[in-house]
Amino acid sequence: MPAERRRHRRRHSRPRNSDLHLEKASGAKASRPSLDLVLKLLREGDTLKVTRLDRLSRSVLHLVTLGAGLRERGVGLHVIEQGIDTDTMEGRAMFGMLSVLAELQRELIVANTMDGLAAARARGRVGGRRPKLTADQAALAQQLYDTRDKTVQQIADLFGVPRSTVYGHLKGDTVPRQPKKTLYRA
Repeated sequence: MPAERRRHRRRHSRPRNSDLHLEKASGAKASRPSLDLVLKLLREGDTLKVTRLDRLSRSVLHLVTLGAGLRERGVGLHVIEQGIDTDTMEGRAMFGMLSVLAELQRELIVANTMDGLAAARARGRVGGRRPKLTADQAALAQQLYDTRDKTVQQIADLFGVPRSTVYGHLKGDTVPRQPKKTLYRA
């Protein structure tokens, strides 16, 4: 199909509702179900439209690979907010430049997040969920477990937590539970 006819078809055809796919996953992930499906459905002469370049990917390598793959298949890319259309030479150049900026932005976000977490740790803040058992409760659970007075389920019921929480508080070098030996006399 000649390039001029392809451009005309893209400009004058309206997408059907079945042609619209919304992605909820982060642009930082290389594999996303909706994007993967759309890439499989695209044929020569189609145009992939995205709102912003950073919604497509945050890695220059992934963006360039994706752009080259689309170009090889005869599929156009139109980035609405940045006004990029890879059917034109200027659009391809802008695509390359904005790809670099999108990755830079992503790296800045990650670096700022890491700096914020380090500053919070320096102030004594610890991230994550608070432990369900206090240090005294964990020590008592360990003691009950080691002496085989109670099963893990009984310890969990005692503290009102699931078994997985009790296992999480038991020491790592704890030997797996062996059945308590009972002597039967006849």
